[in-house]
Amino acid sequence: MAGSVIRRRSRREGALPQGARTFRRRLLAWYGRHRRALPWRGTRDPYAILVSEFMLQQTQVSRVMGHYPRFLRAYPTLEDLAAAPAGAVRERWQGLGHYARARHLHAAARAVVDRHGGAFPADPDALRRLPGIGPYTAGAVASIAFGLASVSLMGLPPSGGFIGKWLLLQAALASRAWWLVAVIIAGGFIVITIWVHVIGGRS
Repeated sequence: MAGSVIRRRSRREGALPQGARTFRRRLLAWYGRHRRALPWRGTRDPYAILVSEFMLQQTQVSRVMGHYPRFLRAYPTLEDLAAAPAGAVRERWQGLGHYARARHLHAAARAVVDRHGGAFPADPDALRRLPGIGPYTAGAVASIAFGLASVSLMGLPPSGGFIGKWLLLQAALASRAWWLVAVIIAGGFIVITIWVHVIGGRS
C-alpha cells in the first residue's frame, strides 16, 4: 500500500480544475450520508489522532474501536506515553498485533517531547521526520488536527481496488471532473480514499 500527500495551493474557485467543484460537492454529500460514528472522529487533538492512525494501519476498524479508548485511558496525553516504559506500552498494545507500530508510536511521542517541547509540529514535512510517520499519516494529522490543506491519499494496485476505482470513476464522470478521470485510468496506483473534510474545508 502506498500513500502520498497532495497540498492544494489555492482555495480560489478559479484555481480548481474543471468539474472539481461539482465533484467536491458530490463527494462531501456522499460522506455526509455514509460516514460512521467512530471514537477518534470529532477531535482535533493531534496526539489522539496520531494514536488512531497508528492503530488503523493494517487493522480492521472493528478491532481498533475497543483498543483505542483503553489506550487513551492508560496514556491520556503525549507526555504520559512518552514517559511510559516500552514494555508497558507493548502490553497495552496487545490484541492489535504488528507491535512495531507500538514501538514507532512510542518513539514518535518521545521525539515530539524531546525535539519540540511536547508541541506537535503542524507542518507535514516536520511530521514525516518523526519515527514511523509516512506521507499518509503526516497528511492525516496535519489536515485533521491543524486544518491544513493537506489531502491524504491511499492507493491500492488496480487488481485490488476495482470497486473503489469504479465508484470513484463514476462520480468523476458524473461531475465531468476530467482531471480526476485521467488520474484514475492512468494505471499504477489507484486513489480510493480521500480526506473529504479538507477538500471541502470542513470536518
